[in-house]
Amino acid sequence: MADKNCGAATSQVDLTKVKPYGDTMNDGYMELAFTLPVPYGEEAEEAAKQYVGKMGMEEPNVTYYHELCPGYTFFVVYAKAQHTVDFTKIKVNKVDVPIFDREECGKWIADNIGRDVVVVGASTGSDAHTVGIDAIIQMKGFHGHFGLERFKNVVAYNMGSQVPNEELIAKAKEVNADAILVSQTVTQKDIHIMNLTNMVELVEAEGLRDKIILTCGGPRISHDMAQELGYDAGFGPGKYAEHVMSFIMEEIVKRGWQKKPKIEDR
Repeated sequence: MADKNCGAATSQVDLTKVKPYGDTMNDGYMELAFTLPVPYGEEAEEAAKQYVGKMGMEEPNVTYYHELCPGYTFFVVYAKAQHTVDFTKIKVNKVDVPIFDREECGKWIADNIGRDVVVVGASTGSDAHTVGIDAIIQMKGFHGHFGLERFKNVVAYNMGSQVPNEELIAKAKEVNADAILVSQTVTQKDIHIMNLTNMVELVEAEGLRDKIILTCGGPRISHDMAQELGYDAGFGPGKYAEHVMSFIMEEIVKRGWQKKPKIEDR
C-alpha cells in the first residue's frame, strides 16, 4: 500500500540537493549488492564494511552475505550516503515522441501511414540471449506489455539469436523493412559496442543508412549512446514494444515513407 504521506513529503523535497530515501526523507540510506574475491567468513563481512566506508558512506551494515564459491563472497549492504545531486540541472538526451499503447499504435498507423509497418529484429553477433528481442517482438511480450507480433498493422520478423549482422540486413532488404531492431544483452568487455558498430558500418557500406530506421536496445543501451554509435534511437531498461513502435511510426511519417517505397528507392 502506498504511504499516504508520500505526496506531502515529496512536495517538500529540495530538488537541488537530492539524496537517497530509505526510512525517512533525506536520510541517505541505500542498499548495495556486490561480490568481493575473498573467502566467506567474518573477515569477509568486515572487508565489505570497510570497502563501503571508503566509498564515503556511513554506518555500513551487512544485511546478507553468502559464499558464491570458494574464495568469493556476495554481500548486501545497507549504508548512509552523504552526497547529493542537483536534479534541476539534469538534461537527458532521450527518444522524444508521444508514447502510444498497443491499440493506439495500430490505429495511428492506419490513420497516418495507411499500410503495414515492417520490422526485422535479432540478437546479433555472438549474443545468444533472446530475452530482449523476444520482449519487443514476440506476441507474449514482457511484464504485461505485448510484443509487436500482437500489434495491428505491424509485421514483425524475429530472427532469434547469434544472427550475423549481414543476415539481418539481408532479411531487411528481402522483406522491404522499415526498421531494423538490434538487441544486445551480453555486454562483457563491451562486446555489444563492437557488434553495434559493425552493424552501422555494414549498413553504411551498402548505402542504406538513410534508407532504413536503425534502432538498438539492451540493458546497457541508452538513446545517447545509440546515437553516438550511428543509430536513430536506443531503448534501454524499462522500454517496451510500444516505445519502439511509437518512435518508428513517427519516423516513417517524418521521412515521408507512407507509400512504402523499396529500400533502394527511398
